[in-house]
Amino acid sequence: MSPFLAAFGHLVSGVLHGFDRLVFRGHLRQLAYAHGMDCYLAANRVLLKDFETHVRERTALLIDASLAEARRLQRPVPFLNSSQRSKEAEARRIAEHDHVRAGLICVFKSVEPCWTFEVHRNRQRRQLELHGKHGKCSFLYHYYLHPVFGLMHVRLQTWFPFAMQVCLNGREWLARQLDGAGLAYTRRGNKFTALADFAAAQACLDQQLRTAWPARLDELARQVHPAHPQLLGRMPVPYYWSVYQSEWATDIVFRTPADLAALYAPWLRHAMMSYRSTDVLRFLGRAVPAHGQVRQGFAGEVQTDLGHRVEGVRIKHWLNGNSLKMYDCDCILRIEATINQVKDFKVYRASETDPDGAKQWRVLRRGVADLQRRAQISQAANERYASALAAVRQARPVKEVAEPLCRPAVAPGGGVRRVRALNPLAAGDAALLEAVSDPQYAINGLRNRDLVARLYAAPAASAAERRRRSAQVTRLLRLLRAHGLIQKVPKTHRYQISATARGTLTALLAARNANADFLASNAA
Repeated sequence: MSPFLAAFGHLVSGVLHGFDRLVFRGHLRQLAYAHGMDCYLAANRVLLKDFETHVRERTALLIDASLAEARRLQRPVPFLNSSQRSKEAEARRIAEHDHVRAGLICVFKSVEPCWTFEVHRNRQRRQLELHGKHGKCSFLYHYYLHPVFGLMHVRLQTWFPFAMQVCLNGREWLARQLDGAGLAYTRRGNKFTALADFAAAQACLDQQLRTAWPARLDELARQVHPAHPQLLGRMPVPYYWSVYQSEWATDIVFRTPADLAALYAPWLRHAMMSYRSTDVLRFLGRAVPAHGQVRQGFAGEVQTDLGHRVEGVRIKHWLNGNSLKMYDCDCILRIEATINQVKDFKVYRASETDPDGAKQWRVLRRGVADLQRRAQISQAANERYASALAAVRQARPVKEVAEPLCRPAVAPGGGVRRVRALNPLAAGDAALLEAVSDPQYAINGLRNRDLVARLYAAPAASAAERRRRSAQVTRLLRLLRAHGLIQKVPKTHRYQISATARGTLTALLAARNANADFLASNAA
């Protein structure tokens, strides 16, 4: 967030980053496939011909035990026959009507798609077989005003293999933490428009990451499914908890809505007009080759969408089921990373089959063990996006930005040696400016060899050609330094864009790539 706050910190009252929506799933992994279910039936001495009767009995026991608490508290158990009705909105309405301040609000019944099992007759082998299939069954949604998590719900599948889903919100949780600490705040939905102490609120969000998730989730499971594990008889397998979906939100709270409104429209235009597929790849942590193009073997799909919501205008970028979005709400700019698919990310860990073995970078797991790594990946994506916004600061006409670069300048190092003017609209100079403004060089800086790789598509055919290219790039670096666009990192061979030049480069490249009709229709 440093570049963003360096540019706009005087307009910002505070920043919060942490989980927004979190969806966990609990599975009885040994019973999630047909062979494991066969083992369960064998352990409990249930014949396949009695499978239907057995599972109906187990389902009846599960539902009876799960609804016992609702009956004791006389909480409503309505059946919802339409997926169009918002269960959360209905739960809030019931809580307000019945003055529920803590505990169970209600239990919704619904019939939804599920993964389950069915007995088939194999006529060739003349025997019964158990097959997995997609079907429909009854689900129970338990809505709570939890003392720790706030408004949340647990969804329980009532038919084998009894999958469970827990949905909670980190900002709901934060409100409970702030209430417990006696810290004042103003809240709008799941956003905090004002806080007495941003540092203390961030400490509460950081504390959420240190939660012992298996114990917490098992506790919730016991509340909604008290018949487990006795219901499984001789095969009492535990629930395995994974993260189905995580939303990590960075809320930048501006001092006034007017301050944000003045900046948000240019940010939206810049994001729609200037961000390419490679930019979205970098934001979401994917490596991009030195030539700046998408890898030849890349099989994914990058999409960008602009939508109008009640809270404000939202821009969203998708990549392989994961997304990064930005929207405004009152005085809050929210940048939010959502991870649904974990295969694109890595975590430094040992193998699951050898927990004490050597660690290396492996594919991120869905299990709750890698939740902290999810948070790191999401925060890094949000920070890269915010840093890119920091470059969009130019309120001057483009001609005022471009004119100093279109005049000759004096080379660095003393003397009166002059260098040529730049032409940001010409292909050669535009490629040079685009290369040095690449976000991948923002931290460690740019070297001669990096610029050679970006400007020359094919490798050098000889040592003499490599030296010629290196000398040419040295002259280009001297040209950029003379115009004040880059500066040398002391005691290194690296260069970085100067603090005042990033916005200039962004404005020039955006103007070069902009639609001519759009510019003409929007000219001042």
